[in-house]
Amino acid sequence: MLGLAQASKVFKKNPLLSEGFEKFTKGGNEVAFGTIGDASTSEGLFWETMNAASVMKVPMCMSVWDDGYGISVPKKFQTTKGSISKALAGFDPMPGENGVKIYKVKGWNYPDLMKIYEEAVHVCRSQHQPVLIHVEDLTQPQGHSTSGSHERYKSPERLKWAEEFDCIRKFGEFIQEIKIATQEELDEIRAAAKKQVRTLQKEAWAEFRALLDSEAAEAVSVMEPLVSVSNSSSEVAALIQKLVSDTEPIRRSIVATAKKVMRLVINEQSAERTALNGWLKGYQLRTQNTYSSYLYSKSEKRVGNIAEVKAEYSDSPEMVDGRIVLRGNFEKIFDKYPEVLTFGEDTGKIGGVNQSMEGMQEKFGALRVADTGIREATILGQGIGMSMRGLRPIAEIQYLDYLYYALQIMRDDLSTVHYRTHGGQKAPLIVRTRGHRLEGIWHAGDHLWELSLTP
Repeated sequence: MLGLAQASKVFKKNPLLSEGFEKFTKGGNEVAFGTIGDASTSEGLFWETMNAASVMKVPMCMSVWDDGYGISVPKKFQTTKGSISKALAGFDPMPGENGVKIYKVKGWNYPDLMKIYEEAVHVCRSQHQPVLIHVEDLTQPQGHSTSGSHERYKSPERLKWAEEFDCIRKFGEFIQEIKIATQEELDEIRAAAKKQVRTLQKEAWAEFRALLDSEAAEAVSVMEPLVSVSNSSSEVAALIQKLVSDTEPIRRSIVATAKKVMRLVINEQSAERTALNGWLKGYQLRTQNTYSSYLYSKSEKRVGNIAEVKAEYSDSPEMVDGRIVLRGNFEKIFDKYPEVLTFGEDTGKIGGVNQSMEGMQEKFGALRVADTGIREATILGQGIGMSMRGLRPIAEIQYLDYLYYALQIMRDDLSTVHYRTHGGQKAPLIVRTRGHRLEGIWHAGDHLWELSLTP
């Protein structure tokens, strides 16, 4: 989210990006919206993100949904002063200061909600001022989830209040107050919507089941001939019958049954066994796209399609420090691609701890060559967000040892963007770091072998 917001700032302030990025921005006028449950604000990543957004002055609008609980734990055990807006009060800026503008509003008060959000988003967009909207008194008709019962930890008085101030009920009252609809019309809309959802639910389920049922029937038709030729015919028949008896088979049970049958006939030689083996391989290939597509890029620009450029060496080369070679390459890249930028601890003014970007901030500006705080997780977050909006960030983690602070972000978010969106989004981020400095235990780590095993 931090990077998505920062991209708006970059697009607005870098005139070299005024053309060619129309599908990613409209002049940097976008606001990045995020939501988080009140209890989750206890996480360190939340505080790191809010602090970074404040320092960077990016258009980020964070909504905190607060129902008073973190699953079953009251917020007095979660948050200082029992209120995230009170705990963050020091972030609220005075005139001329940076900070996070903080708003509070009741979740059932729709006139105030509209007023607060309109003002907050205007401030965020026009001033590039991060804002936080603390939405209190939210209600949960079924508690945290349908698998639990909030009657176990909420008092009868609290449950009665939640029923009276249910946000959906209050929305209906608001609609009536401003004379958009009457109660009778709302009842009709509710009944019609419920009927429509039930109908669509049944249609969707029937369509989903039809495909799986046909695949199960296909598997049975391939396995059945083995009953008459296999030495394990009774065991094979029992497995087939179990699959047939399953009224709602899924692909896991279909494949599992076929594999169990294959194990029973593994040493037999028959056309029926060969047919099942071929069907099983083909079925797994057919369903590959459903579960495992886009683990790697299929773009024309993927690494495998990039032609190798052989290095050329002079017969009498000039001998320089390695950092000079790196800096020269970075300068060429920054000259050619205005969407490239870099940021990290000590990366900007001094050009990195190894001086491989020395002088680049003076040449390309602090917007493209920037210093950050000591906050590895949000350095990665900046990179992910900006790369998803068409920029080409280089996120610098000062030393390899420090990468562990960002490892969860790299593993769960960065590495899975392309897969989770079925190729719809990608995050072409370069993470730059160094190790082997032999300058103490926290600067000399060699963790590349561990990172190579990270999925």
